Amino acid sequence: MIDLKNISVSRSTTLREALLVLNNTAIGLLLLLDANQQLDRTVTDGDIRRLLLDGAQLDDTLDKLAQISSLTISKSASRREALDLMNQHVINHLPVVDEDGKTVDLLDRREIDEQILLSTPHMGSTEREFVEEAFRTNWIAPLGPNVDAFENELAELVGSQHAAALSSGTAAIHLGLQLLGVGAGDKVFCSTLTFSASANPIVYQGAQPVFIDSDDVSWNMSPVALKRAFVAANREGWLPKAVIVVNLYGQSADMDTLQEICDEYDVPILEDAAESLGAYYKGRASGTMGKIGIYSFNGNKIITTSGGGMLVSDDAELVRRARFLATQARDPAPHYQHSVIGYNYRMSNILAGVGRGQLKVLKERVEARRAVFQAYQEAFSGVEGIRWMPEPEWSHSNRWLTTCTIDSSLGITSEELIKKLAQELIEARPVWKPMHLQPVFAHCAYFPHDETISIADDIFARGICLPSGSNMNAHHQDRVIETLKLALERG
Repeated sequence: MIDLKNISVSRSTTLREALLVLNNTAIGLLLLLDANQQLDRTVTDGDIRRLLLDGAQLDDTLDKLAQISSLTISKSASRREALDLMNQHVINHLPVVDEDGKTVDLLDRREIDEQILLSTPHMGSTEREFVEEAFRTNWIAPLGPNVDAFENELAELVGSQHAAALSSGTAAIHLGLQLLGVGAGDKVFCSTLTFSASANPIVYQGAQPVFIDSDDVSWNMSPVALKRAFVAANREGWLPKAVIVVNLYGQSADMDTLQEICDEYDVPILEDAAESLGAYYKGRASGTMGKIGIYSFNGNKIITTSGGGMLVSDDAELVRRARFLATQARDPAPHYQHSVIGYNYRMSNILAGVGRGQLKVLKERVEARRAVFQAYQEAFSGVEGIRWMPEPEWSHSNRWLTTCTIDSSLGITSEELIKKLAQELIEARPVWKPMHLQPVFAHCAYFPHDETISIADDIFARGICLPSGSNMNAHHQDRVIETLKLALERG
């Protein structure tokens, strides 16, 4: 922070003295104050140079400067407003004045023109080694030793028997549904509180999603709503072909209870763990409890390969079939022969190298994100009306994103809070808009937690996701916290 005393001068200051201050501070700007310590105007080296060219001497005073109204901004202005003003006038510094016209701060473009994003990639050093090895050995083709190693290393890490590295988590869900026999005319139960990538592959297969509400315990699929959906479907003479259980924001759903319900009707679970790699449910790795599990390595996930995904299963034949379909379903023939439709869904050897390096720091990334969550929670522990995403005793969340709900008693909505943070160059987002509220799925059936209560709707209406990156430093998090506190105070 700039010490304003060091750059403050008066009209009795000589040009020589002013130049010495400019030289010593290297800011390029002086604050000319009047007898009441109010801002008279700003002074640059260019202003002094013009005086000298007009015949002034070094021992003359700044009293020779003309009276002008310098550009200033109020204490209540946002970073966005300050930057807009700087850009408009092509300046790098902007005095902040209080209601009495006294300068209380000097904004520096380099310090305020810094955006805090929701969740950015966090690269280490090991990734480069695996990628460079791919270049040295010319394994640039879609497949190679990094792909095989990445599959083996991830499977071992999570305790799954087999894994197939794919181009995205969406591709993994698509193949998973096909492997489970989902086809045209079928129905699939799916968590409603999720990103559209969980549900879109159902439609790829010509099937129809039926959405299931969340519970208030974990924000994940409600066993109560799932049971109601099965009872209703069975009464109508049909059953879903599969159930997609999403582990939201890095936290596992209550898998034992959900699995028991699905086993009663002999329907397999596809566990969408796109956001929950590194999380655990009763000591078991998230993503390994359904018939098929999937992970995502998109750029904003807890570890990333830029883009990529993984399908895991203890069923060797399912994973073998996934690899076959993901490589254009080419038959074992000396020529190019295809008996079924395949896809170009395999991960590249280079991206798998990035993934291998990222796996080595997964534990540290989880610890860092949990620390970010804890810092937010502690900072607002005394604030009634903020409810953080709960963590049941059977869950160990990776806290991929720190999320909470904002009660109306705070005098501000989550939407308004997101806008206020954006004005300070801090990215926050709403929680996922439930799939049953999406226009594209408006025709699909939905089973709420209770006939009169939709928990997912309430979480969406009041929820907010805060910056949560594992590479956030203490300064960044303090800035988010202070901005949030100020926004809540002002309402």
